[in-house]
Amino acid sequence: MIKANASANEKLSPFYKANEAFCIDFENFIKQNQGICKGNYNAWSYLISGKISEPNQWVLEYKKSTFSSGNLLLPIKSQNLFISAIWKTKGSHSDFKIRKKHSLDSISSIVNQDISTLNMFKKYVIVAKNKPKSILKLVNLLKPLFVSEEIYEITNFKNELKIELRTEKHYFDIFKQLMDFKIEH
Repeated sequence: MIKANASANEKLSPFYKANEAFCIDFENFIKQNQGICKGNYNAWSYLISGKISEPNQWVLEYKKSTFSSGNLLLPIKSQNLFISAIWKTKGSHSDFKIRKKHSLDSISSIVNQDISTLNMFKKYVIVAKNKPKSILKLVNLLKPLFVSEEIYEITNFKNELKIELRTEKHYFDIFKQLMDFKIEH
C-alpha cells in the first residue's frame, strides 16, 4: 500500500496533490494487474514500487526527489529535480546495454567492436558482444521513449532486463505492450 508521509500543511500544496494523484494512478494500475505495491509520497517526493506476476513477473519502481539548496535568497532554479522509472523482469544470458551516446563513443567504437550506434536512434549506442535477436523488437516497443529521449539506459545483465527512464510519466500504455515480452537469444 502506498501511504502519504506529509505534514498537514504540506497536504494543501499543489505539488502534494500532483504527487498523490500520480501515486493513486500507479496503485490502481498495479492492483488492476493483480499486483502488489508499496511506497510513500509527500509534496517533495515519492518512492513507490509495484510487482506484477502475470503474464511475466515485472517490478516497477518510480522515484521523484526535489532537492533545494536550503538558501531562500537563491532563485527557484537552484532547486534540483531527480525523476526515475525502472522496469525490471527476467532477462537472458546475453549481456547488453543500450544507453545515450557519450562524446568518446565514436572513437571507442573503432577500437571496441562491442560498441555500435543504435541504427534507428543515432543518439544511443548498444554495447554487446552477442546481440540477442529480440533487441530490435524491444527497441520498437520502446520507440516513443527513444524519440522523446526519456530512455536513460537499458541493461540485460545476470539474467535481469532493466529499463531505466528519466520521466515523470507512468507510460502504462507502453508498459502493457512489454508485459509479455521476453528476451530471446
